[in-house]
Formats: sequence, C-alpha cells, structure tokens
Amino acid sequence: MSTGLDFKFTRPFGPMIAKVSMPIELVDKLNIYVDKIVSNKKKIKELDHGSKLAGNVQQEFKLEKEFITTSGWGTFLTNCADVWLQKAANKKITKFQLLSSWIVRQYQNDYNPIHTHGGHVSGVGYLKVPKILGEYSQKNKKINKNGLLSLVHGSKMFLSESTFNIEPKVGDFYFFPHYLMHTVYPFSDSDEERRSISFNANIDADIYNVYS
Repeated sequence: MSTGLDFKFTRPFGPMIAKVSMPIELVDKLNIYVDKIVSNKKKIKELDHGSKLAGNVQQEFKLEKEFITTSGWGTFLTNCADVWLQKAANKKITKFQLLSSWIVRQYQNDYNPIHTHGGHVSGVGYLKVPKILGEYSQKNKKINKNGLLSLVHGSKMFLSESTFNIEPKVGDFYFFPHYLMHTVYPFSDSDEERRSISFNANIDADIYNVYS
C-alpha cells in the first residue's frame, strides 16, 4: 500500500516500532483545532480525559469524532497502521477500530509515569516541542532525558536493550503495540508547551491474538 509518507522501522528490543513523518498540513490542522478547543471553557470541560489517563500534566482531552473524520486524522492512523503491521507481521488488517485519540499538553516539571495503553495498537506524535528542555544538575551525564519519551520492554541483557529513548520532534509519529510500557520525563528551563497526540485502536482479532 502506497501512502506517500516517509516510514522508518526499528526493532530496538522485541516488537517493531514504526516512525512516520506526519504531513505538515495535518500538524497545522491539529494545532489549530487544539487551540480552538483550549479557548472554549465549556468544550474543554466536556472533552477532559485526564481522569482516565496516567499523566501528571496540565491538560489532557479527547478529540471529537467529527474532527477525527473530517480532518483526515482517522485516515492517517488507519493507513499508517496498515503499512506498519504488514511490515511487522506480514499480514494485512481489514479492521481498524479507533477507540480514542487524545491530546497531552505538558509543561515544565510535568511528567507521564510508566504505563501501558488499551486496545491492540497505539502510538504518539508531536505537535509542539519546546526549544529548550533544560539540563541535568550534573552536567556530565551521557544522555539528557529531559522531555524524552522512553519505551520499555523486558530487562536489559546481553545483546538486548530494554529501553528506547525518543527525542520529540514536531511531525514525528510512532506506532507501537498497546502493551509496550512507556514514560515521558519532565523538562525544565522553558515556559513552552510540549504538545503530543496519542491513540488506541483495535485491529483484526485473529491477527492480534497470536495464540489463537
């Protein structure tokens, strides 16, 4: 299936992770929509999703179904999941049931503790990223994880890593199985917003259930 999108695939540990470059037009649509919802106190209250999610962040809210359809967001997720799963499992899905998609607005010192998602497949992408994520108190650390997404699988062993750290960049979107543990570290020294978008979805049961 040709989508005209730029895909990259990696296996940092067990499951294959797909990275896709979101069209800038779609990023712009999503940001305009988010800004509009945020400015509407009634609407933001109706769509609040924070109580259902793990994050210790300023704001989390669901996307409206109509917007998901008219914006092309649902089509983007469906098409990309199809390409990813054909590559990872050598099987073509016939079902992509979007359970929910939501926005996470993270600011300085906010964080997302380690957690998993529902459904069968999931993912996260970036709509806004602060120019500065801050430094560690000890400047000699090899990796500065401020503001990074860390995917976690199993335990570190010989020839097998257990974490895969992702630096957020506007337009990057990552697909992964729902069970993959992940966390987002806090950042500092910036008043800017780190804005991400996520989803959960179900696919064909016979493809997902490898023990059937």
